Amino acid sequence: MTAMFDGQPPATGLPVQGLPAVLPSHCTLLLLGSLPGRASLAAASYYAHPRNQFWQLMELVTGEALAAQDYPTRLSRLGARGVGLWDVIASARRASSLDSDIRDAATNPLMPLLETLPDLRAIACNGALAAKTAARLLHETALPVIALPSSSPAYTRSLADKAREWQVLRAHLLPPD
Repeated sequence: MTAMFDGQPPATGLPVQGLPAVLPSHCTLLLLGSLPGRASLAAASYYAHPRNQFWQLMELVTGEALAAQDYPTRLSRLGARGVGLWDVIASARRASSLDSDIRDAATNPLMPLLETLPDLRAIACNGALAAKTAARLLHETALPVIALPSSSPAYTRSLADKAREWQVLRAHLLPPD
């Protein structure tokens, strides 16, 4: 992990450790977030906050009913389409679930991970902090790195607006079973 100085004063927030990567055997699309929020960490599940639109967006991208499924089924269905999940930040101090509260961040080893994913076609970043951090960490990759609007409820664009931009991911999915 690489330490990241963000120019902010030291955090008074609690130390936060991210979730492990979820990687299918034939990962064609790696979706990177910033760092899981409190609801996701408590549930040990990516995008667990009930107002986070990630699962709705991926439902629109894949054409598969994901939002109403349990977490293991969601991961299984994404994996069948070649989608992996992880975060750019491995650990940090954070006083809330907001990306703007992240301090003293250590990043995940993304370049070494890419070397283990021979089928990878693209990397997508969920939100501005994920995109900014990935651009710094992945500047050596020839793979497309796609910046997407955040699925977070704190990012107030409509689901329809976000979905239009997320549709670009379809080109990087494996076909349905």
